Amino acid sequence: MTHDPLCQVLDPQYGMYVWPCAVVLAQYLWTQREALKDKTVLELGAGVSLPGVVAARCGAKVILSDSARTPLCLENCRRSCAANGLHDVEVLGLTWGEVSPDLVLLPELDVILGSDVFYEPQDFEDVLVTVAFLLRKNPTARFWTTYQERSADWSIEALLHRWSLTCVDIQLEEFGADRSELAASTLPGNHSVQMMMVTLRTEDVGL
Repeated sequence: MTHDPLCQVLDPQYGMYVWPCAVVLAQYLWTQREALKDKTVLELGAGVSLPGVVAARCGAKVILSDSARTPLCLENCRRSCAANGLHDVEVLGLTWGEVSPDLVLLPELDVILGSDVFYEPQDFEDVLVTVAFLLRKNPTARFWTTYQERSADWSIEALLHRWSLTCVDIQLEEFGADRSELAASTLPGNHSVQMMMVTLRTEDVGL
């Protein structure tokens, strides 16, 4: 497997590589390892599945998912589990924006993960449609996501409002992920990794 950044940009199967966002999210999960034990965690757009694998190694019950249209990425999820001795992690094909039977039948979730799922602007709303559906089913759950802001026009604020979601930024220095070897990107341009936690708006969970 090549880690040439140019190949990462050009290869349409983004889920075949470990991206900086996944490393940062994995670092956050490791700092939350005590809280993750016995929790049910779903990773969206898992690909190589580094965050999901770390959550499983922390004792969480993990479900990995990627698009049902990208079987190579789903197979990558399975290979990552096998390489890490994880034999009880379920892998599902969940396509963002589609309410499939597998999505509806998911068990109660505590945490939803997504590293670099806000990559293609045309996918942003589909990602949040799926997240909003899951948070309405699991009103106390949290969506932890890391992303790289690749454009000055990058914004999901209006979409969050549309889907009754809210977010708070989590500063990388709070969990030791602001070091260059973790948060730096080798992609063309200057793209720093950021993290946020998305939840249902307070009035939507009856608090």
